Amino acid sequence: MERTAVIASKLGLHARPAQTFVAAVKDTGAKVTIGRPGEKATNAASLLSIMSAGFKGGDTVVLTSDDADALDALIKVIETDLDAE
Repeated sequence: MERTAVIASKLGLHARPAQTFVAAVKDTGAKVTIGRPGEKATNAASLLSIMSAGFKGGDTVVLTSDDADALDALIKVIETDLDAE
C-alpha cells in the first residue's frame, strides 16, 4: 500500500523532525519506506537514511507499507509542522 503526503515542517525532515518521524515509524512496528515520487525509497525507520534523503518542507513523499494503519498514523506525523511543537 502507498500513501502520499506533503511534508508540513517548513525546514523539512531535519534533525529533530526526522527523529520524531523515525520514532513514530518504529512505534508502528511495521516495515515502512519513504521517498519522493519516481525516486528510490529509503528505510523510514533509519534516521541516517531520512537525513541523507534531504526531504524539504513542501516536498511530496510516498510512504509504502503492508500496514495501512501504520501509514495512516505516519501521514499525520508528516503533515504536522513538527517545528511548531
